[in-house]
Amino acid sequence: MIAEAHLTAVRYSLGGLLAFGALNALGGGYYGLTGAVGVPTEWLAGSPFVDYFVPSLILLVVVGGSFIAAAIAVFIRYVSSMQPATAIAGLLILILGSQSPRRERIGR
Repeated sequence: MIAEAHLTAVRYSLGGLLAFGALNALGGGYYGLTGAVGVPTEWLAGSPFVDYFVPSLILLVVVGGSFIAAAIAVFIRYVSSMQPATAIAGLLILILGSQSPRRERIGR
C-alpha cells in the first residue's frame, strides 16, 4: 500500500512539473509571437533568426505541445522504458549546458 501511494505521489509530482513546463512554454511562445516587447532582437545575433517569430512558434508548438502530451501521458499512467532514458538525457543536457562557455552579453 505504501509503495502504491509513493508511485501515485511521484506520478502527480511529475505530471504537475510537466504541466508547469507546458504553461511556461506556451506563455513564452505566445509572448514571442505577439512581438516579444522588451526583448532586444540583438540577442538573436549569430542565430539563423531575424526576429522571434520562428523560435516562439517552436517553443509554443514543439516544446509546449510535447510537455502537454507528456503530462497527459503521466496522468493517465502511461509508462515507457524511454521515460527514464529521456530523463537521463535531459539531465546530461543540463549538466553539459552549464559547463559550456558563455559569451558576454551584447551591449556591455
